[in-house]
Amino acid sequence: MARQEQDLAARIPAVLTMRKELGLEGLVHGLDSVIISTEPGRLEPSAKELLRYTGLSAEAYFEDDSFTTFVLGTKGSASFLIRSRKKGESPFVAVNSAQKTQNLPNTRLETFVFRTTGLDRYVEIQSGRGVRFMTPDINEYPHFRFIQTIPSRYTGNTLGFIEWKGKVGNYAAHTAVTLPLSLKKPPLPHLANIHGLDHTATRVKALGRNDAIIEFMELTNYSFDFAVFVRSLNSITSVARLSKDDYAMVFTSGIEPFREDTDPGPTEMFIHNYGTRVHHMAFQTDHIEDTWDALKKDGMEFLVELVGSEEEGLKQTFSVPSPHTMIVNEYIHRYQGFEGFFTKSNVEMLTRAAGKQ
Repeated sequence: MARQEQDLAARIPAVLTMRKELGLEGLVHGLDSVIISTEPGRLEPSAKELLRYTGLSAEAYFEDDSFTTFVLGTKGSASFLIRSRKKGESPFVAVNSAQKTQNLPNTRLETFVFRTTGLDRYVEIQSGRGVRFMTPDINEYPHFRFIQTIPSRYTGNTLGFIEWKGKVGNYAAHTAVTLPLSLKKPPLPHLANIHGLDHTATRVKALGRNDAIIEFMELTNYSFDFAVFVRSLNSITSVARLSKDDYAMVFTSGIEPFREDTDPGPTEMFIHNYGTRVHHMAFQTDHIEDTWDALKKDGMEFLVELVGSEEEGLKQTFSVPSPHTMIVNEYIHRYQGFEGFFTKSNVEMLTRAAGKQ
C-alpha cells in the first residue's frame, strides 16, 4: 500500500467515529446544486454553452443586490446556478490567482451545495469543531435556509448546506427581481441523451490530497471509496461516495509534489497553471457514440476521442475547457452490468489527455 493510502486509511476510522458520536450522521444528504461564478460579460455565454452541450434546460433568471443568476437543471440532477457578482470582492480572489487565470479572476465552480435536515444542529456541531462559515448565522431566504463554509485551504472550493422550507428549486432571495428568460435550449435531438451530473473532479496538490478527502468527509456523510494510481503520470484519482446512485466527489492529485526540475505530470502542472479548482464536470450520457459524433458536428472540440469499450463496461471523453468557465465537460456511459465506477485504463487515458490543456 502506498504511503498516501496508509495515512488516509489510518485517519478514516476517526472521522466515521466522530460523525457518529457528535450526531452528524444523517444531517447531510445528497448534492442539491453547484454554483459556478463567471465574469459579468461571460454570464450569458456560459449559460448558453451549457444549454447547447448538455441536457440542462433554463429554469430561472433573476438578480438581487449581490448577483445575477441563471438556474439550469434537468431531471434527477443537481441544479446549476450560473452567476456573476454585482458588487463586493469575491472571497475566492486568493484561490483564483494562478498563472493562467489572470483574465478570469472571478471564474470558478465555487460551491457544492448539499441538502440538509436539522441545519441549526449541524451548524452548532461544526462550529464547535472550529469549522468557519462565511456568515455568523444561517441565512434565511423565502424558500430555504443556507450557510456555506469559507474556501477550503486544500481545494479552494466551499461547501454549502441548504434546508428547504418552501418551493424546492426556488433559489431567489427576498430582494430578487425575476428577469425575462430569453435563453432557449437548442432543438438538438442528441441533447436528450445527456442527463444529470455524475461527478466532478477537483484538482488538489499532492500534499493536500488526504487532507482534502478527510475535510470533505468531516463536513458531509460521504465516505472514501477507492483510488486509482497512475504512477507514469504522477497522478492519483480518489473517489468519495454517499451511495452508488448518488453524485460522487472526485479528487485528483499528484503522487509527488510539483517540482520545476522534473516532469510533474498533467495533474500537478494543471494546478501550477490554474490553481486548485474543479477540472471537469461529468454528465451521464446514453448512446455515447452517436452523441459524441453529434456534439462534434455541432462544434464541440475534444481533448481525446472516446476511451473505453462496451466489453470493459465504460466509455468516456473530455471536451476542451470552456473559454467562459475554464471547466471541461466529461461525457460518461456505464454499460449495463458494469458494477464499478472507473477503469484504470480510462483514468490513465483521460489524465494524459488533460495534459493537452
